[in-house]
Amino acid sequence: MKRAYQVVDVFTFRPLLGNPVAVVMDAEGLTTDAMQAVASWTNLSETTFVLPPTVAEADYRLRIFTPRSELPFAGHPTLGSAHAVLEAGRVTPRASGRLIQQCGIGLVELTIEERGAERQLTFDLPPAKLQPLHAADVAELELILGCKVGLETAPAVVNVGAIWMVVHLNDAASVLNLRPDFMRLAQLERRLGVTGLTVFGTREHGDGAAIEVRSFAPSCGVEEDPVCGSGNGSVAAFQWQRGLLPPGCTDYVAAQGQCVGRDGRIKVSVDANGNVRVGGYCVTTVEGSLTL
Repeated sequence: MKRAYQVVDVFTFRPLLGNPVAVVMDAEGLTTDAMQAVASWTNLSETTFVLPPTVAEADYRLRIFTPRSELPFAGHPTLGSAHAVLEAGRVTPRASGRLIQQCGIGLVELTIEERGAERQLTFDLPPAKLQPLHAADVAELELILGCKVGLETAPAVVNVGAIWMVVHLNDAASVLNLRPDFMRLAQLERRLGVTGLTVFGTREHGDGAAIEVRSFAPSCGVEEDPVCGSGNGSVAAFQWQRGLLPPGCTDYVAAQGQCVGRDGRIKVSVDANGNVRVGGYCVTTVEGSLTL
């Protein structure tokens, strides 16, 4: 059976940059094992499968897979899949210019903003739950990263559906210079039951991006995720909880992907109550069908 298929680059309006997600339409009838096999075959950080919703409030249902496992939620697949279903005419935006996605974490609301040929999408991050990392795990992270971690903004585990260890480093250069021990990191991820590790540091360049971000998830088969929506959302929640953001509503842009030849830009908004929204541009780079 032929099933419509797209690859969408997310957090960019230029093809071959940002973070690609493979989107399989017409996914009804595919077993979980078949979906996992497709995700392993595409070998992208995530592959999604579009299904009819099972609740009246949703416009569509999404299942999200890494090359090795299924996720209840992820950021760039949420944006890229919404772009794909809109472009294919599979869903019609509500009068408010919004979509409701059903996924493992529940319902996720997206906002659509059309700017000529470019489409910017934004999602509401599921509520974040933060837990401190034990001192022994922080020490293990320092060995994995090969650098000291500042305890004044102590690392934490942030659960937004995807579960990220979040670490604040001194500056962007410290982030860009990291060469993690991926085998050791994968072992730590499995032991703690987390998706991966996201690190960030302040940028001092004048190009409009406030922070540099990198995300690693070797236990999921993704040594470095080019541009990560849930990772950036977790960083925003972490900054708000740690008092690293100014009071009131805050908007900023994060940069990610430089170390893997991408140039992603993520727009982040945090309100006075700590609610996070993450958005960016999307562009389709592949359109065709899969025979499954």
